[in-house]
Amino acid sequence: MRKSRANDYSGQRPNWRIIASVLPYLAEYRRRALLAVGLLVLAKVANVLVPVALKYLVDYLDGLETTEAALFVPLALVAGYGALRFASTLFQELRDAVFARVAERVMRRAALQVFEHLHRLDLGFHLARRTGALSRDIERGTSGMAFLLRTLVFNIGPTLLEVVLVALVLAVAFDASFVVTVLVAVTLYVGFSLAVTEWRTRFVREANELDNQSNTRAVDSLLNYETVKYFNAEAYEAERYDRDLAAWEQARIKHRLSLAALNTGQALIVAASITVMMGMATYQVAEGRMSLGDLTMINAYLLQLFIPLNNLGFVYREMRESVINIERMFGLLDQAPQVADRPDAAELVPDGGRIRFEDVTFGYQPERPILRGVAFTVEPGQKVALVGPSGAGKSTIARLLFRFYDVDSGRITINGQDLRDVTQQSLRAAMGVVPQDTVLFNDTIRYNIAYGRPDASEAEIQEAVRRAHLDGFISELPQGLDTLVGERGLKVSGGEKQRIAIARVLLKDPPLLILDEATSSLDSAAERAILGTLQEVAASRTTLAIAHRLSTIQDADQILLIEHGRIVEAGTHGELLARDGAYAQLWRYQESVAG
Repeated sequence: MRKSRANDYSGQRPNWRIIASVLPYLAEYRRRALLAVGLLVLAKVANVLVPVALKYLVDYLDGLETTEAALFVPLALVAGYGALRFASTLFQELRDAVFARVAERVMRRAALQVFEHLHRLDLGFHLARRTGALSRDIERGTSGMAFLLRTLVFNIGPTLLEVVLVALVLAVAFDASFVVTVLVAVTLYVGFSLAVTEWRTRFVREANELDNQSNTRAVDSLLNYETVKYFNAEAYEAERYDRDLAAWEQARIKHRLSLAALNTGQALIVAASITVMMGMATYQVAEGRMSLGDLTMINAYLLQLFIPLNNLGFVYREMRESVINIERMFGLLDQAPQVADRPDAAELVPDGGRIRFEDVTFGYQPERPILRGVAFTVEPGQKVALVGPSGAGKSTIARLLFRFYDVDSGRITINGQDLRDVTQQSLRAAMGVVPQDTVLFNDTIRYNIAYGRPDASEAEIQEAVRRAHLDGFISELPQGLDTLVGERGLKVSGGEKQRIAIARVLLKDPPLLILDEATSSLDSAAERAILGTLQEVAASRTTLAIAHRLSTIQDADQILLIEHGRIVEAGTHGELLARDGAYAQLWRYQESVAG
């Protein structure tokens, strides 16, 4: 039985070098970060001096002979004690305020970097990934980066600095036994936390993986809401989702129980350390080697030291989880695009747009070739149609032309420029696509049409609506162009989605046009109207049309019949009918079905 991804992943060790990858994000705010560190040092120095002020205050009061004399306690000691306490808090708050912009900006930059990188990755990567898990990885990764940076500046650094300062004060004021006890306690605490956290990390990773899995299941089911309803599968979907949740529940229980073990062990070390040091101090006070103020100072230091040290255990656990999450997010950045611009890539110059496929071979998997030696030319201003059975390779040709993939052998050129030698941005800027399966953004009709050219004027949008024969439909909507289409455009029909896609391409006005079953979702009347528009648009453009219904491409300058990844017939509609080959047989079949 194949192991789950969660189990496979949970066995990996976190990569602590990820921390070094996070630090460069601070470069933009180097001055702020250094100022925050400076304020941190001031806050900790003030905090460490508070018990010293308390010691002198207690010793002074302990040395007084009468209660009345307490009225003459020097106000300087009281004022100094209060000022140090206030300074410690003030510098901490100033540190937080200074560093706040740094953490939030790092989060923003990291999220944007991953987002841009994901858009640079090839179509194959996105077809293989699950969107729900992907979004969780980004969300947890960016949050982990912000937490890690705050932790280094606000928790780890301050706590270590405080341990060093307290050890220095104890070494100067008392004998070495107190310093040794503090260092042993800190070493035991940190060592125990590291060992137990290392053990329980697998539970954290497993819980994250199963959380991804259940979230992906839920998103996938809700996106396919209609299919679930068609097959009356609500109970089936709920049962599958509950199975994932049950596995996640068990992983979380292990996570919680291991956390309880860690907290208990840490509490035992802290309690034992405080008991030992207070016993040592009490003994020395009883022998007269220490004053009551010294005892008070040691007690204050222990409380002051172990409170953040106890918090350090929580912080370390969270750091481990953050490193794991950042590791996952940076793993996305490590994914190299299979389709990338060459360093010397030039801008595409469409200039008429002669398209040539030269002995092109391609397969999504090496053992399963889709195209086998495909060669044809689309002259500037021509319309070439690709027809053939499903799986023959028609849509693959369009994907290669748009450079979602690179050819395995041969080459594709536009005006003599190999697609691999031009920038993807310039290539796609020159092309307009009306896909067979139009997916819209969960926004307004206006937004989806204007996506073709976001800076288009209202008049240009209205003209695209009219030419795509959308005006009648939009006029019936109470909110008109501002009507929301719903997630993936589910609030509008297939035909309306396709006309929105056509309007979007009309607004973009590209020199090269790809029509992938552009009228497949339209009824006969709408199809005739749209075909007229598409013929008008294609008349001044180099057009590649993919069609299933042969009646929609009779006007093509050349028709290529593709079977099993090869061009088996080529010619105009009239020429192919006169040849009475495979195309003519397909035409007669479709005519008989339509009749």
